[in-house]
Amino acid sequence: TLFRSVVVIGNGMVGQRFMENLISLDTEKKCIISTFCEEPRAAYNRVKLTSYFETRNPSALSMTSEFDGEGRTPWYAENNVELLLNDKAVALDTDAKTVTGASGKKLAYDVLVFATGSYPFVPPIPGTQRPGVFVYRTIEDLESMLAYVEENNVHSAAVIGGGLLGLEAAKAVADMNVQSHIIEFAPILMCRQIDQGGHDALVKKIEDMGLRVHCGARTQAFVGKDGTTDNDSASPVSALRFSNEGWDDLPVQMVVVSAGIKPRDDLAQGTDIAVGERGGIVVDEHLRTSVDGVYAIGEIALYNNFIYGLIAPGYDMASVCSKVIAKEELGINIDSEEDPAFTGADLSTKLKLLGCDVASFGENQPSPDDPDVSSLTWNDPLGGIYRKLIFNKAGTRLRGGILVGDAGDYSRLHLLAIKGGVLPENAATLLAPPSARGEVETSQELSSARSTQICSCNDVTRGHIEDTIKELGVEKATLKAVKACSKAGTGCGGCEPDVKIILKQELEKLGGTLSNHLCEHFTYSRPELMALIRTDSDPTSVDSFDKILHKHGKGDGCEICKPTVASILASVYNGQILDDGRDALQDTNDRSLANMQRGGTYSVVPRVPGGELTPNQLIRMGKVAKEYGLYTKITGGQRVDLFGAAKYQLPDIWEKLGEVGLESGHAYGKALRTVKSCVGSTWCRYGVQDSVGFAIRVENRYKGIRSPHKMKSAVSGCVRECAEAQSKDFGLIATENGYNLYVGGNGGVNPVHAQLLAADIDEDTVIKYLDRYIMYYILTADRLERTAPWQAKLPSGKNGGGPVAHLKEVIIEDSLGICAELDRRMQYLVDTYHDEWAEVVKDPKRRAKFKQFVNTDEVQTREQMIEFINQRGQVRPANWREDGEFQTNWRNEFTDVFARSEKAWVKVGQLSDFPPNLGSTILYGESQLAVFNNAKLGEWYCTQNMCPHKQAFVLSQGIMGDVDGISKIACPLHKKQFGLANGQQLDGDLSIVTFPVKIDGDNVMVELPSEAEVNAILGTSGLRVQTSCIDISGSSLEHDILNSVKNSTITLV
Repeated sequence: TLFRSVVVIGNGMVGQRFMENLISLDTEKKCIISTFCEEPRAAYNRVKLTSYFETRNPSALSMTSEFDGEGRTPWYAENNVELLLNDKAVALDTDAKTVTGASGKKLAYDVLVFATGSYPFVPPIPGTQRPGVFVYRTIEDLESMLAYVEENNVHSAAVIGGGLLGLEAAKAVADMNVQSHIIEFAPILMCRQIDQGGHDALVKKIEDMGLRVHCGARTQAFVGKDGTTDNDSASPVSALRFSNEGWDDLPVQMVVVSAGIKPRDDLAQGTDIAVGERGGIVVDEHLRTSVDGVYAIGEIALYNNFIYGLIAPGYDMASVCSKVIAKEELGINIDSEEDPAFTGADLSTKLKLLGCDVASFGENQPSPDDPDVSSLTWNDPLGGIYRKLIFNKAGTRLRGGILVGDAGDYSRLHLLAIKGGVLPENAATLLAPPSARGEVETSQELSSARSTQICSCNDVTRGHIEDTIKELGVEKATLKAVKACSKAGTGCGGCEPDVKIILKQELEKLGGTLSNHLCEHFTYSRPELMALIRTDSDPTSVDSFDKILHKHGKGDGCEICKPTVASILASVYNGQILDDGRDALQDTNDRSLANMQRGGTYSVVPRVPGGELTPNQLIRMGKVAKEYGLYTKITGGQRVDLFGAAKYQLPDIWEKLGEVGLESGHAYGKALRTVKSCVGSTWCRYGVQDSVGFAIRVENRYKGIRSPHKMKSAVSGCVRECAEAQSKDFGLIATENGYNLYVGGNGGVNPVHAQLLAADIDEDTVIKYLDRYIMYYILTADRLERTAPWQAKLPSGKNGGGPVAHLKEVIIEDSLGICAELDRRMQYLVDTYHDEWAEVVKDPKRRAKFKQFVNTDEVQTREQMIEFINQRGQVRPANWREDGEFQTNWRNEFTDVFARSEKAWVKVGQLSDFPPNLGSTILYGESQLAVFNNAKLGEWYCTQNMCPHKQAFVLSQGIMGDVDGISKIACPLHKKQFGLANGQQLDGDLSIVTFPVKIDGDNVMVELPSEAEVNAILGTSGLRVQTSCIDISGSSLEHDILNSVKNSTITLV
């Protein structure tokens, strides 16, 4: 088979959409696609560029899926597309049909598609070469601006351009907490979309947010710090100079140029490809250029002497071009009665600029000499709303309109203008904004017609979205999935509210809802349950899990709701987490006050506030590590991690560490982990504040406080940011005047850059704002939700500005009137702090909880349960094997391997030895068994202690609960679920051996075969994970047991 080579120059939004369209048409795989991408990552959503500050995660903008470390996504390999990353096309030979990249790679093509987009247009203003002058186009542009702001203490910036791109750039500057000045040459903003009335309303909204607008500005030069105004000086920009009479220089430390676009047609220059006089590659209605086999789409394409700078027309071009190429170049039947053609595009648009609705549709600015025009205007300067609807002279047809401040009914009005339709008898009723009519944007305003266009960027109709939801089904139809499958809402994002409305409506039709329930036991989200508990008029009725379950839930609980409630109780009452039955609620790590590691051993991480350690503390940690054979490593948070301790050894280890002042580091809890620091002004010649001292103060204040998820922090002593504070849940960067406080960042799988909450504040003010921020997070975040996604979901501020503006209103301005409560609750947690390790060490009853076996003082060492191997002078557990290999997914050959065994009731302890609603371990011969006391239901169970998944002896440390009324245990390592009555895995096909339990007076009795028989099947030595493959099924005793089962006449169930 001969494949046709299709080369796409440019991997932006339009180029990517073209490839997706062509691949969907080319079902017979007649072509091979290659694409040049000069940026360091594959296609991303440039329209949503300002939202990059919400996450600082490029993957959040990806057009396909998560970026890997090289900037690629799996889509390209999965679709056999050659992605030439970081490679700009620099040479074109239309005779030889080749394209050459900057890397030197030359590609031959049969079909060539220009999707090169545009450059930012930079006006010929002297001084554009200066440091501090940027364009606004890519993620790298934003990162460069941000770095410049931080390194040069920028507090004021000018944005050149008051169009769509300029206002987006102004928002980006404002998001950097920099005073933003919008400089526009025209007398009004967005002169292509709105008129003077719309401009006035928009300016009011913008200036209410603290930005400044300068229209009619004639910028003469970008002035350097040295006072020069030429094109040669490398002095950083310090001001704008204007030629307007009477205008003073505007002091700024940064300039962002966003004054329009210029088609990137340089590669076509000098070839036979026709180029427009003012730029752009000339195309016909089929997107063909003047050279056979060469096409152009997007902002590079000049159709009817017009460049379309919006994404929706670009996507239309991509659709038409893919069909033309499929039909004419690849010979594919595209099942279309009409030839695909691009004949222009609807330039209607609805955007939220700087928190303000701005929309225009249809003929929004008809010619002054058009005789068939009448218009109605709504101008509310107090509310910042301006609306102008343009009708024909008779008032029977809506021709277009402008909406500023309230565009809630845009979809309806746009449809009337573009598709036509019968107007109300009194057309003036369309003029009033929904907010003035006492309405909000509701599902009633959204047409139920399947042909209604919901997403103009991708030309997605309501019918297509409805079909997508039905195909996904109730369980899988999430907003994210619907957007990914239908493409609706993946362009500018303006239609996302409509997509949500349709999703809600369709799910209700299918009998589903968008559930936020915690689990089957609580029909509340975590914030809702937290609110019910903290506002209860009788706190004694909600101070334990059982009381909360009785009052607000049902069933027995599970591994989801128990730790959630445990965290809420700790945040409200702050009692010792191992007391009064609360240990039964804790995840394994919290129950053990240490992190369970591979093989069932634990790691110990002492708290090192601010990263500061004394020599005696270092020496003691070294001695403890040597005494107990612990593997040692420095963590990413400036602490020392000691790996490999058995649970029964933990109190002894903590006691030795506590003697030199080392406390629990809470590495095991959903709590504050660390506050990193650089050495700051105490040692560093660049430091401007004592970052170590302040980090210690911050860490000691918030240590031990339980939260919905872990929290990390850092304090940097200067803007060089050595402590990486902006990647933390809350971070501080020292300035000459105090500290800048950043919130809502995190590293991990999806890194998020923290946002500036307050600048140049003193230490006490930092503490005050942090108290409120952390407590607001604790009270309102969902289960296992880090601060970054929680913060991103918060409402925008009253005047726009996003979630961080809302936080400022709540935390600094007390807009909700809750600061007193936040302050009080945080101070209570600080005042009731206790070192959880020390509480165990000094209390014999708590210490007894760490005994390995309740029925004997004998122990099984870690080496008896998993092989330890030497590595670089230390020891670590042997590697687990891949699932399905030897020593994984252990199985019984029979349902009851001891069916023919002679059994007896064996006393394994007294009632007091087995804490309620917990698992405990007993030793029988050399076999570990787990006994579970479900005191709530009056039920007892006994199983093997080894989880069959990875052959780790850990089941007794899991969380008990129920699902659909079936009592279960969740393995603490990988949450495998096993029914306690029959041992069957509830989420797979594994099983565990179970034994009957009875209570005889104060004695707990288990019905067991002989020790020898149990050891043959469940003995620790035979199930120990090790590097050598020993088949333990070869023993004569096991053969005898198995043979007796095989010859049994008993029916096994």
